Amino acid sequence: MTVRYASDPALTRGRLVREEESAFRSPWQRDRDRIIHSSAFRRLKHKTQVFVEHEGDYFRTRLTHSIEVAQVARTIAGALGLNAELTEAVALAHDLGHTPFGHAGEETLDALMQPYGGFDHNAQAVRIVTALERHYADFDGLNLTWETLEGLAKHNGPVTGPLPYALAEYNRGHDLELGTHASAEAQVAALADDIAYNNHDLHDGLRARLFSDEDIGVLPIVRDCYAEVDRRYPGLEPKRRRHEALRRVFGTMVEDVIATSRQRLTEVNPDSAAEVRHLGAAVICFSPALWSDLQEIRAFLFARMYRAPAVNDMREHVHLVIGDLFPFYMKEPRHLPVDWRSDLARAVDETALGRLVSDYIAGMTDRFALQNHARLIGGHEGPWAPL
Repeated sequence: MTVRYASDPALTRGRLVREEESAFRSPWQRDRDRIIHSSAFRRLKHKTQVFVEHEGDYFRTRLTHSIEVAQVARTIAGALGLNAELTEAVALAHDLGHTPFGHAGEETLDALMQPYGGFDHNAQAVRIVTALERHYADFDGLNLTWETLEGLAKHNGPVTGPLPYALAEYNRGHDLELGTHASAEAQVAALADDIAYNNHDLHDGLRARLFSDEDIGVLPIVRDCYAEVDRRYPGLEPKRRRHEALRRVFGTMVEDVIATSRQRLTEVNPDSAAEVRHLGAAVICFSPALWSDLQEIRAFLFARMYRAPAVNDMREHVHLVIGDLFPFYMKEPRHLPVDWRSDLARAVDETALGRLVSDYIAGMTDRFALQNHARLIGGHEGPWAPL
């Protein structure tokens, strides 16, 4: 059952370039489909989610992560009576702007881009869907609806302070009202992201042997879930025990968001989707108790996974690869692909060239970045997984 504060496709603010609407798909179904069929979405298959030492296969990639986020987001949106199609569109597109090599790649590219305006993956996602995807006859980008673009720009909350250049550039011609909160649907997508990565980073860290079941068995939420599994299934084989426990961790987070957000929405009682944007605080949230527990889990993951010695070793090689590619293309832009030459011709100064090179590198997959580095510069010895 939908509610009055849910986003209504009949009331969409539409697209920057006017199009005839589909006879059988809502505007947000159409957005979702364009996202799924985009080149940037396909490239997520070969972009790392968390860079870990492993033997040959990826754990979560940006693509599998985005699919998991969309599944969680649809579940929460449905339980709260929100528009699941808009929620799913934002969830599927939220990571399109990420660089190769996960957060290590983004940190390196942002540092290199400081003279030219920096790099921000949320702003880059907006840039991709409004400018860099070039398949349609009538416009650059995907010409998504205002609500989906707003969700991409603001799903983590209002954008305050100096705007990333990529976001400021688009917002000048199509105001996304960056100072307000996004729709409840976009807020759901943001928390679904938190739920998905907290759960699957535990799972992937275990698979990578960065820590053990016993190590995480003392963490809040996790210990209760392992205890419940042991009560119900004494003697269960370790692999099944782990799966049963972690799926309960997942369920605990989802149930908490639904219960807390339902109570919050009842209390503030917004009369419309527009009113949600102007409440001054998020309406989709974890309970304070669960949020505190999640901070403890995140601290554990930071120490034992994101800054593990094996991961730090790989981070150094990521810095070297991207740190070599960026100045190389700045000095030798003729090595950019042929279909980037028209953009290169319009790069009238060093800042424009830096932003063009950033667009190109940010769009690379891990594999393509390594191959280009080996071909153009010469590979670094490093703990890379077989390609």
